[in-house]
Amino acid sequence: MSKLGSILIRPVISEKMTKQAERLHQYAFVVSIKANRIEIAKAIEEFYGVRVESVNTLRYAGKLRARSARQMPIIGRTSNFKKAIVTIHKDDTIDFFSNI
Repeated sequence: MSKLGSILIRPVISEKMTKQAERLHQYAFVVSIKANRIEIAKAIEEFYGVRVESVNTLRYAGKLRARSARQMPIIGRTSNFKKAIVTIHKDDTIDFFSNI
């Protein structure tokens, strides 16, 4: 797998992020936990061909999962992940649905 593919995992597509993309030119991506802001910015610029102005990152801890609400023995945990909110130049856009 290329270095670019190991940094960007997937985009976050939700109502909130769609509104932020329209108003503030911000897009969210799930990225590798080991990636830093500079690597994330370079990967976004290379993959989508846009100019990145800033990158904010957030780390999320995985949640515990049980069998059901009544049975409390914990059977696992979801994965930890890192999310990057990328602000791009106001003249650029990212279209996730262009090749569908």
